[in-house]
Amino acid sequence: MVDSTAPGTTLAPAVSGPLAVRLRRAGELSREVLRNPTTFLGLIIIVGLITMAALAPVLTEPNTPDAYQMPRDWGAINEPPGTPGHIFGTTSTGGDVFYGVVWGARTSLRMSMIVVGFTVVFGTAMGSIAGFVGGRVDEIIMRIVDVLLAIPELIFALAIAAVLGPSFANIIFALSVVFWVKYARIIRGQIIHVKQNDYVDSARVVGDSKFNIYRKDVLPNSVTPVVVQATLDMGGIVLVGATLSFIGLAEAGLAEWGVLVSEGQAGISSGRWWASTIPGAMVFLWALAFNLLGDGLRDVLDPRTGGR
Repeated sequence: MVDSTAPGTTLAPAVSGPLAVRLRRAGELSREVLRNPTTFLGLIIIVGLITMAALAPVLTEPNTPDAYQMPRDWGAINEPPGTPGHIFGTTSTGGDVFYGVVWGARTSLRMSMIVVGFTVVFGTAMGSIAGFVGGRVDEIIMRIVDVLLAIPELIFALAIAAVLGPSFANIIFALSVVFWVKYARIIRGQIIHVKQNDYVDSARVVGDSKFNIYRKDVLPNSVTPVVVQATLDMGGIVLVGATLSFIGLAEAGLAEWGVLVSEGQAGISSGRWWASTIPGAMVFLWALAFNLLGDGLRDVLDPRTGGR
């Protein structure tokens, strides 16, 4: 047995300090979140969908220069599921439903990550300025937020995308314009609440700069609701984006679930259900999974719902 106190003996230093506290807290929160069976189910579905999106080039064989455009097989029109070479069947224009479902997962992941990433960063920045600076700056920013929040999200996004023209990039831009305002309001309210704590006053007394107080004391203690909202929006953004694609605001032939539902809707009445039902189920699963995960995070992270 090695004596750890003997001369020349070295031990790997244990993780300590703030990092150890954060790691321990993250582990506790992860176990608490996964203890909820519905949250765990949502996480399993999310992992499956992201895996499918990551493996899209392996699971399919693109026959077009742009892999996000569905290849057409004009010799296989309205083929049912199980047809050789078309496991989920085909659309009325020869589009392979399986290809659209798989690449639609990657399209949805790309859209939700871009929109959530931009809206969280921009909304947090604007809300931080409003809440931390206050005064006239707060008034101006929050009046803009109030005006934008008064417009229903879907109608506002529809108006922007329609003006810019049918394009998936324009849908992403429209959703980014619409969704950032809720993050500005959330983070502004949290910052105003956190600023009233004694440890913030103590930091001012010892001479910390406003930026350091914001960076070390205010922002880290204000972001929990933002994390929950971002998780929920990962599902909601895809749902709104699929709606805009369904009504024709994305490029024709795009491998996207809303476009597939639109192509297949005419065949439902004649029994060709697969072209719209299967991608529609994928939209439902995506939104459901992120809502289950977001609800689980909120239960654990938000003290107002009984979480820790």
